[in-house]
Amino acid sequence: HDGAHQPGSCCDGVCVAHVHSEASDAHSCLLQTSSSCTPKHPQRSETPYTLCERNPRKTTISAENEVEAQKLANNYKFGFRKWKSHVTERPFEDRSSIVKELYSELNVIKPYSVGSLFTCGNVLYVFLFGWWIALVYVLVGLLMFLTVFGVPYAKLCWKLSCYFLWPFGKSIEKVVFLFISKCNFLCTYIWLLVGYPLLAVTHSVLCLISWMLVFTIPVAKMSTKTLHTILLIPPEHVHISQTQEHESRVILCCYHAVNLYYYKYTVDGINVFAVNLLLLVIVSLVIGYVDKSNEFVSSEVKFATAVSSIIPLSYYIGMGIASISAQSNFAVGAVVNATFGSITELTFYITALVRGHHQGNKCLQEIVKAALTGTLLGCILFIPGICMIIGGLRHSEQRFNSRSAGVSSSLLFISVGGVFAPTLFSKAYGNLVCEDCTNSTGTNSTRKRNIKPLVYTISILLPVSYIIGLIFTLKTHSHIYDIHVGDGTGHLGASVHWSRWRALLILIVATVLMSACADLTTEHIQPILSHSSISQYFIGVTVLAMVPEIPEIVNGVQFALQNTISLSFEVGSCIAVQVCMIQIPILVLFNIFYDVGFVLIFSDLHLWASIFSVIVVNYIFMDGKSDYFQGTALVVVYLILLALYYFAPSPSGC
Repeated sequence: HDGAHQPGSCCDGVCVAHVHSEASDAHSCLLQTSSSCTPKHPQRSETPYTLCERNPRKTTISAENEVEAQKLANNYKFGFRKWKSHVTERPFEDRSSIVKELYSELNVIKPYSVGSLFTCGNVLYVFLFGWWIALVYVLVGLLMFLTVFGVPYAKLCWKLSCYFLWPFGKSIEKVVFLFISKCNFLCTYIWLLVGYPLLAVTHSVLCLISWMLVFTIPVAKMSTKTLHTILLIPPEHVHISQTQEHESRVILCCYHAVNLYYYKYTVDGINVFAVNLLLLVIVSLVIGYVDKSNEFVSSEVKFATAVSSIIPLSYYIGMGIASISAQSNFAVGAVVNATFGSITELTFYITALVRGHHQGNKCLQEIVKAALTGTLLGCILFIPGICMIIGGLRHSEQRFNSRSAGVSSSLLFISVGGVFAPTLFSKAYGNLVCEDCTNSTGTNSTRKRNIKPLVYTISILLPVSYIIGLIFTLKTHSHIYDIHVGDGTGHLGASVHWSRWRALLILIVATVLMSACADLTTEHIQPILSHSSISQYFIGVTVLAMVPEIPEIVNGVQFALQNTISLSFEVGSCIAVQVCMIQIPILVLFNIFYDVGFVLIFSDLHLWASIFSVIVVNYIFMDGKSDYFQGTALVVVYLILLALYYFAPSPSGC
């Protein structure tokens, strides 16, 4: 060794791995062992996670507060939803300069060169916004000039038109004079009645567009400050300067219209993309329930918006679960994760089964089975695979605790075997679904009597196995993970983004909205199934299965980038186990009390694809190491299975 600990290297029996994330704090989370092991050349990042292990089972978590440490510890617990984002507010002064720039008020003067302002983003601003905003100011200025009394505001509009055409490097200052203002009350009234409303509409449109584009949020900030402050100041007090000599008088100063780091921007702890996608939820509900006859919007568009609306709602549910779990004890966290952790998928499945039962459409039942299988395949193959590829490209080779991964693998074997046991039973003893298929010996009626008790027995054993897995990993054999909060964790009062009651309220609201979106999805999926040349199996295993899991995929990728690939694996394994051990038994239980014709027998393609996937992923996990080649192998296997579904004929009768 050259004296510096490299990521994933071992020195004197001590394995060191660094995980860097620009999205978290400079001291937000430190993973280390009780033994002292510190890299000689630590790298500065927003969150240096350090894992120092003389014994790979001994891991101590330190964070800036107990709530955040509890959330991090929950990430390592079986049955708990893995969550990357912070659930508490982080001290602003400890953030990196990049993140501080995102939250700046655009009133700070910075040194710059003229050439540094001619960026692609600034030029793009001129073509997207600058020219028409400047044109609107010119027209409003002309209108104010024609009123005679509004001449001072007309001059202001013409000055601002030049500013908004190219605002970069210029500053708008508030200058207070001792003489009496030239603009009387009549002038102000005319401005507020004629000029200001037109500019208010213009800046509102500009603010909405630039905010929705995310990376142009500086333009939205600039527009908001202009509307709320600059346009309400007497015109003679507004001064536009390029010298920027009086920093104390600066109201607005912008240097760049585009900042690619705005994907990290949060509002009350919620990522800006999740905030913006709430508009999609509103649009989906409006067009879905107002335009019942599809006069203005087609069923295809309604289906696409309803399915896409599930993405932000899944994010809010995940944030609510993580917030409650981090502020509660183990029992409450386990209950919340077991109930709300599967609410996204269950809402769609139950809605589809009920609608299919009322319409006498068995195709929706096959779509539900395809979505269940697609979720399994995606969580077993795609999520670990894509995380291994992205993490491997950044960290070359990543290591994980093969024993803890073995626990998840064993539960996967149990769960997949249990779910497909009735299908194997039906293959061994013939068709057990058809009630009218009787023969002279009456053997089919005997088989029919056997299939339901088998399904009910499995539906009891699977949740019991889940509970045993919780007890094994979190109580009796917790040393497999041995994650505990260390003494280095701060004990200052944590300022959480969402309190427990607020998180619970958001969970309930998000669940109700999810039910509405699921209802619209199942209502408008039939035209797509009827007129599409694509196999209905393929639609189920891709769109309906993986869209709700997009937030989980993002979490897994972020964990992989931080060199905590084990959490990336647990993201997929946790979902797959919950599908088999919680969601499917609940569907069977629901069918007992409200018979929708759901039979726990899958097609041959679902059966062998799932079993093959579990075997492949267990083989990959055996050595406790991962790289981008292994990840590529998993993704390729996933794509091969998708190709099988794409070219497979649709289910019989659909």
